[in-house]
Amino acid sequence: MAERYVDETDRTITKTTRMVVGIVLVVVALVMIFRCGYSVNEQNNAIVTQFGKVVRVDQAGFYFKFPWQSVTKVDMTTHGTGIGYVVSPTGQNIIDTSNGIMITSDFNLLNIDFYLEYKVSDPIAYTYNSVEPELILKDIALANIRTIVSNYTVDEAMTTGKNKIQADVRAAIVKQLEVRNIGLSVVNITIQDSEPPTQQIIAAFKNVETAKQGADTSLNNARQYQNEQIPAAEAKADAIVQQAEANKAARIAEAEGEVATFNQIYDEYIKYPLITKKRMFYESMESILPRVRVIITDGETEKILPLDSFMTELNPSAQ
Repeated sequence: MAERYVDETDRTITKTTRMVVGIVLVVVALVMIFRCGYSVNEQNNAIVTQFGKVVRVDQAGFYFKFPWQSVTKVDMTTHGTGIGYVVSPTGQNIIDTSNGIMITSDFNLLNIDFYLEYKVSDPIAYTYNSVEPELILKDIALANIRTIVSNYTVDEAMTTGKNKIQADVRAAIVKQLEVRNIGLSVVNITIQDSEPPTQQIIAAFKNVETAKQGADTSLNNARQYQNEQIPAAEAKADAIVQQAEANKAARIAEAEGEVATFNQIYDEYIKYPLITKKRMFYESMESILPRVRVIITDGETEKILPLDSFMTELNPSAQ
């Protein structure tokens, strides 16, 4: 009886042990299934990495992975964001003056709002090539919007040029996204609204434009005065130089003539000193007498006979 009781006890223990082991195995299997199995819906993609390296990208379905592998799910649906306005908690669009005010080609201010739709085109590049790909996309869109809008007049941006602006902006963004490779693509971009900004901004802009025009006018006047005065000063300087050169040449010629005359007189003086002295005296008197008043007197008579009348009759040009 004792041996039979022991056998039954052993069988009970063995059965219990097997049951416990089975339960443990089932639990482990369930844990492995839950830890290693994962599902991907139609809106997401799953990036499977192993030790930091991408192994594969899974789309919609149920998949298994090793415990040392990790899964990152990426939303592949289309998203949208506003540029030039923000949405208030009540759902109203509020103008973003720092990003919504644009300058047109005719130097007018325009409040223009865009709605950008985008989605993930490359989940790997989206996850690992940049820290904030959405912020980069928004900055790219804003920069290209400012550039494109500045090529149109305010009337075109508000009326007939909207479709062309949208197409140009989209093409520019797509081109830059190909270079940046941040894993995002543009689905569509549309102009929500375009209207003149507030009167305060318009007044400030006009003040700036008036100041710029005043500066340009002053600069042009200064350049015109410079262009007028410099040629006149140069002409005056040239005239002074030419007059000085002419005076110089005349003085030199006169001095050379006097030197030549003196040399000739000196040569004659060496040959005939007395005759030359008398001739020089007569020539000097001829040059002096027409300019002086000559009175002839014998020294005793009281009557003085001026020679002015006689000299006038003989030489009418003497006066």
